[in-house]
Amino acid sequence: MTNKTALLMIDIQQAMFGPDEICHQPERVLVKAGELLARARAAGTPVYFVQHCEAEGGFAPKSAGWQIHPKVAPRAGEPVTEKWAASSFYKTDLDQKLRAAGIDTLVIAGLQSEFCIDTACRVAQSLGYKVTLAADAHSTFDTTILPADKIIAHHNRLLAGIVERVVPVAEIAF
Repeated sequence: MTNKTALLMIDIQQAMFGPDEICHQPERVLVKAGELLARARAAGTPVYFVQHCEAEGGFAPKSAGWQIHPKVAPRAGEPVTEKWAASSFYKTDLDQKLRAAGIDTLVIAGLQSEFCIDTACRVAQSLGYKVTLAADAHSTFDTTILPADKIIAHHNRLLAGIVERVVPVAEIAF
């Protein structure tokens, strides 16, 4: 990767890991996202966090569920963008922050595969960023139609035709 690369950690928040619902393979997503985070920091690659917000419930600002999971929490000085929609870019300053830092390539990890991860990949690509999706560092929940593992696999396959790369964490270097 170039020095114009950033790691984008999306919605890895406490509410995704219980008590009401627990995402598919929670330890896998935390371990893989944690590996990416550690490698990015060690390489001096900037890390940007996105935090989903809702007016009430598990994602209400300052609630326990709204907090970024402690295993992948931002350090002092690492920017956090709050969002109120599925898109990390809609009505946020994320694009401006990235452009001001000269970022042209994003590595994306987080939750949920079919919502905020899919949207971030598509919007970032349409804004001109080169996007790598960490294929094993995103997750979601079972639905009444499909189990989470199928949703994840489907989005990896679908996004592979849209973004620059969809690869496992082991194949991502900073």
